[in-house]
Amino acid sequence: MNGSQPSIENLQLLTQLSDAELQSVLLEGVSRTFALTIPQLPEKLYPAVANAYLLCRIVDTIEDEVSLSAEQKMHFCSTFIEIVKTGQGAEIFANELAPLLSEQTIPAEHSLIHLIPRVIAITHSLDAAQIDALACCVETMAGGMPVYQALDLHAGLKTMKDMDNYCYYVAGCVGEMLAKLFCHYSPQIDAHRDELLKLSVSFGQGLQMTNILKDIWDDAKRGVCWLPQDIFTETGFDLADLTPETDDARFRLGLEHLISIAHSHLQNALTYTQLLPSHETGLRNFCLWALGMAVLTLKKIKQNLNFNESNQVKISRNSVKATIIACKLSARSNWLLSLLFDTTSKVLTSPDWQYLPKSHTGQ
Repeated sequence: MNGSQPSIENLQLLTQLSDAELQSVLLEGVSRTFALTIPQLPEKLYPAVANAYLLCRIVDTIEDEVSLSAEQKMHFCSTFIEIVKTGQGAEIFANELAPLLSEQTIPAEHSLIHLIPRVIAITHSLDAAQIDALACCVETMAGGMPVYQALDLHAGLKTMKDMDNYCYYVAGCVGEMLAKLFCHYSPQIDAHRDELLKLSVSFGQGLQMTNILKDIWDDAKRGVCWLPQDIFTETGFDLADLTPETDDARFRLGLEHLISIAHSHLQNALTYTQLLPSHETGLRNFCLWALGMAVLTLKKIKQNLNFNESNQVKISRNSVKATIIACKLSARSNWLLSLLFDTTSKVLTSPDWQYLPKSHTGQ
């Protein structure tokens, strides 16, 4: 057993927890952000959304594991799709995957992989409509993400459409799943189902683009770039020349364009949130906290276009706290939310670059 693997004693302690306690502990280990936001949801939604995030994190863990070949990742992803759909074979799957994880995978993810049988059992304790939403998301994510393992990404993606597709596989489909879960939870929300499903993809893309822009230089150090070349072709910069030492006005101009695009997606995220009933403050805060932190991160990037490390544009704990307070105070008022969004994000638009994101319809 390598040093990152959980001890048998720790795993036994985890298995003794209730379903709600186990999901809470696992979430805290793999994502502090979601461990903070998911508990804001109504009690009837928490189990499904917490479980959904853990399922997605399992797919992420497979994709990020450096010890697995592209073929192995394809195998584990396709097998996991069937496990989520059927609820069968989880123990064999976990026993096959867990020993292959390297020390670069964090201990909490090692624990999550070991506990896949329990996570899948929770999945199949949910309502049929919820299971279907989760399985559809996992199938899209686990089917789409391995495609990018075979690409040479040192010079970025070819087009903005390629970036749209990538963001759909890793985040847009999650947005769709959440919209389905919200509609299942509330007939009042379900009345806006079609519009919410379209906006949810844009919501996910806005959050994912923010993460990509924040992590440009961390990715560059690994020889990876998720930026679209066609945006930078317009500014005269070749992404093949991008290194952590890059200091080029043409690159910064392209970066500004992408910030403007991400801002447009976050504007759709606000519209999405405003469609949710005003009395559903837990649901609204779940969306608003993620939206608010993304806007502040984009704002830091826009104000520090020459940054060369992600820590330089990471928002502070005080900013997170201020976001939470502002969202709680304005959550019930669409007018206040629009005012807050416009005031906070007014620096993000580029007057010479107008972009209206098109909703991804899936593959």
